[in-house]
Amino acid sequence: MDINQLIADGAKILDVRSEAEFNEGHIEGSVNISVNEIQSRIEEVKQLGSPLIVCCLSGGRAGVAKALIEAAGVKQVYNAGGWESLL
Repeated sequence: MDINQLIADGAKILDVRSEAEFNEGHIEGSVNISVNEIQSRIEEVKQLGSPLIVCCLSGGRAGVAKALIEAAGVKQVYNAGGWESLL
């Protein structure tokens, strides 16, 4: 799947790094919900819609978040890896 095309088509970007990491730099328009908060904020995540592009620093936490989000029933969740790859 072409992540850039998904973004161009309006997909939301979910950055699952900590708030401090997010504040040091992030993709404009992305939403920050730490991977540690995904389960407790899953309704908020679902409201972002799909497709949903998940990123973090290197892709590890995004992979965990992707699995949690998919387990909650959200379809079309993509791990973009590190957020800087989306610049």
